[in-house]
Amino acid sequence: MSRGLAALGDRNFRWFFLARAITLITGSMSSIALAFAVLAIDNHPESLSYVLAAFTIANIVFVLFGGVVADRLPRALVIQVCYVLDILSIGTVAVLLFTGTASIPAMVALAAVNGASTAFVLPAMQGLIPRLTTPAHLQQANAMLSFVRSAVTIGGPVIAGVLVATVGPAWAMVVQVVGWLAAIPILAMVKLPPPSGSGEFSLFADLRTGWTEFWSRSWLWTIVLAFMIMNAIHVGAWGVVGPYIAKNDDRLGISGWGWVVSAEGLGVLLMTLILMRFPLRRPLRLGMVGMAVFAIPLTVLGVHPVVVLLAIAAFLAGAGGEIFSTGWSVAMMENIPGDKLSRVSSYDMLGSFVVMPVGTLIYGWLITRADPATVLVTSGILYAVIALSALAVPSVWRMGRADGAIAPHS
Repeated sequence: MSRGLAALGDRNFRWFFLARAITLITGSMSSIALAFAVLAIDNHPESLSYVLAAFTIANIVFVLFGGVVADRLPRALVIQVCYVLDILSIGTVAVLLFTGTASIPAMVALAAVNGASTAFVLPAMQGLIPRLTTPAHLQQANAMLSFVRSAVTIGGPVIAGVLVATVGPAWAMVVQVVGWLAAIPILAMVKLPPPSGSGEFSLFADLRTGWTEFWSRSWLWTIVLAFMIMNAIHVGAWGVVGPYIAKNDDRLGISGWGWVVSAEGLGVLLMTLILMRFPLRRPLRLGMVGMAVFAIPLTVLGVHPVVVLLAIAAFLAGAGGEIFSTGWSVAMMENIPGDKLSRVSSYDMLGSFVVMPVGTLIYGWLITRADPATVLVTSGILYAVIALSALAVPSVWRMGRADGAIAPHS
């Protein structure tokens, strides 16, 4: 088996990879479809910001508990149960859209349900992956998952843009439900020993243990603090302002926005192919430089939002972001004890996500009251400054790879 696909030699990872690939493929259109479904109900950016904020707030409220549960219970089972909840919430969205009874309050409520479910899924996945493969294959495993995610991101938004413009967004939700139904029995094929967590369950004691592990690593909380602001800018400027400009500026348009998001996915895709073969010896140093590139598409979106130029900028940002994404996952999985990884990941997610609802609400309000170009260019500069400032912390700059993590032939 080629070096880049070596992780597929591990049986449990193969089953997990298949299940994850199915959910990524079938869910690839849903975010674009949801955004324009909300704008079809009420063509105002504040309405979209409410729905996105509801998802994130629910995620924030439950993510610490999700980390504790994932360290205590079989992680594949946790994911399966959450997929059932997702099927119910996403299926309800589809029914409301088909019947023409969808409303902003209903979309807000269902987004909150989906956000709460995700709060359990993400820590469970983060803690599960290192147990599915060997340390030498860990970067390849993460890059392979990113490869699938980016591959479907290329085609999904384009298809979603066409689908929304022709038959409406409800069918994208139906496709996602089908994917989740298929993934549940496949995850049942992942066979692992029970979690190593021992002793009587205590929510506060488990949270305290996770916090101690989190706070003892300066590289960890430094990056999380940086992403606290960066994610708020990203979700507001790109997630709220982007679709709004696409819908109301003929230079971009809904289909054009789909192409831009797909170009970002193409950048991720090509970078994953590189990362499947070549190790990141300084994952955080290179990763934060890569994140700073996102300032380019933010600036272009504000100054001159034409499809070709914005797609090129998004491509570069996607490649840079993938360096960080894979590097961050590898750094976490190599340096955090496996029996505490889900809890530490939940603190990472809490800190990274906690300001995102504020970002969606601020940008939803700001874009109707200020010059979009000024807002977006200022946001891009701030984003780059924060990303590069993290490199001043020695533990971020010097972070290398764990012993034995890089295969000899690399």
